[in-house]
Amino acid sequence: MQTWQFIVQNYPQVLELTFEHLWLVLVSTALAVVVGIPLGILITRRPLLNKPVLGLANVIQTIPSLALFGILLPAPWIGARADRLAILALTLYALLPMIRNTYVGIKSVDRAIIEAGRGMGMTDHQLLWQVELPLSLGVIVAGVRVATVISVGLATIAAAIGAGGLGHIGIQVLKALCAAEIIVLDRAPGALELATNCGADHVVRADGNEVEAVLSLTGGRGAEAVIDFVGSSATVNLAVASITKGGTIVVVVWLRNRYA
Repeated sequence: MQTWQFIVQNYPQVLELTFEHLWLVLVSTALAVVVGIPLGILITRRPLLNKPVLGLANVIQTIPSLALFGILLPAPWIGARADRLAILALTLYALLPMIRNTYVGIKSVDRAIIEAGRGMGMTDHQLLWQVELPLSLGVIVAGVRVATVISVGLATIAAAIGAGGLGHIGIQVLKALCAAEIIVLDRAPGALELATNCGADHVVRADGNEVEAVLSLTGGRGAEAVIDFVGSSATVNLAVASITKGGTIVVVVWLRNRYA
């Protein structure tokens, strides 16, 4: 009952987060289909590429999600925005079922049917589009379904880097349980947007009196942890998650002007 009460009371936010979640899942799954199916077809034609391609896709699956987000953070353009980073990570995770199911589906087509097509004078291209892909469609669609389920689950974790989605609700709950207070010092362009993405409690303008302002906000305690920050909201969320283990922690996120 409490769950439904929460949804009813916060339906605008829940609806917005649901659309963000669906956007991440749909885009990442579509990219996985565009990349994974051609790769699956390629390794059926080039057997030497079978083990390297499937092996790499398996290795990507073994990387913990938050670790993969951290690995991709330094990537130019991709790491600048949390949604781009999340979509790339979700796409990489969804590749394995797409490649594997495409490969297995085509390889499972009865060789007698293929030989019959060759006997009728069909080319390799015609065999692929008129025989192999139609007969393996059920297996490929199953791969799309598995990739979608993977993306739905991992998109929840993407909220930890500020990518939005339904996981944002869980992040806010954990933040409340940890009693972490985040203060963003407005010292660089984009500070207000970043403060919103990382769920900052306060925004303090760095005008020379920021120390007094922080002491006032924290009741004289000051900051227990300081993050020297240049980058996207994803960096902030990963850093905050690494230090907010519990108890009362005041975090000051210092925005250093990257153009200085």
